Amino acid sequence: MAQLVRNLTEKALMLINAAVTYSKPRLATFWQYVKVELVPPTPAEIPTALQSLKKIVNSAETGSFKHLTVKEAVLNGLVATEVWMWFYVGEIIGKHGLIGYNV
Repeated sequence: MAQLVRNLTEKALMLINAAVTYSKPRLATFWQYVKVELVPPTPAEIPTALQSLKKIVNSAETGSFKHLTVKEAVLNGLVATEVWMWFYVGEIIGKHGLIGYNV
């Protein structure tokens, strides 16, 4: 029994060490992207965002969105889906649960 426990702990430690070795460079890359991508917009970026929003509204009014390539349309759809999902995540966080509000 003691031999079995010793073998299990040795294998578990080897597995944990392998997981740490495997994930260290990947986590470093992940944190590098997190520091760049998840920062709130600066005041200098707000006019650019407003121009982008005006372009989207203009393309909806004129119908120029019909001339997008499939790749551009899929990317736009993915961005819209991401914004939509973040809205739902915010709602779940705000109401402290998945179902209904606490009235």
